[in-house]
Amino acid sequence: MAKSVKSDAAPAPVGPYSQAVRVRPSELLFSAGQIPIDPSSGEMVPGGVPEQTRRVLENLRAVLEAAGFSMREVVKTSVYMADLGEFASMNKVYAEFFSEPYPARSCFQVGALPKGALVEIDVVAVKEGD
Repeated sequence: MAKSVKSDAAPAPVGPYSQAVRVRPSELLFSAGQIPIDPSSGEMVPGGVPEQTRRVLENLRAVLEAAGFSMREVVKTSVYMADLGEFASMNKVYAEFFSEPYPARSCFQVGALPKGALVEIDVVAVKEGD
């Protein structure tokens, strides 16, 4: 059944949700959206979309690793941005974290993100079978 995943290397949830949920026996992981909070300080990282994207993906990597997954096992991402005009700067950093075969991706411009974040990303990962 479903099991909550928690990593101290990523920000703690600020509401009634898990950082991720791992589903057995199918070995699926569904993450919550991560925003660019530095888990050591609990504060938003300074800078713009590139810096925020990097922190978001580092937070997601920490959650994945806490569940025994890796970025290579991510099959789907959803990216939420305050301004799609910044897509190229997000995409440049995003490309540093993934390699072929790239995950399927959706990207949306939204009216607002928690704590005034510029970027939020969630993922779905599948554990490779033996």
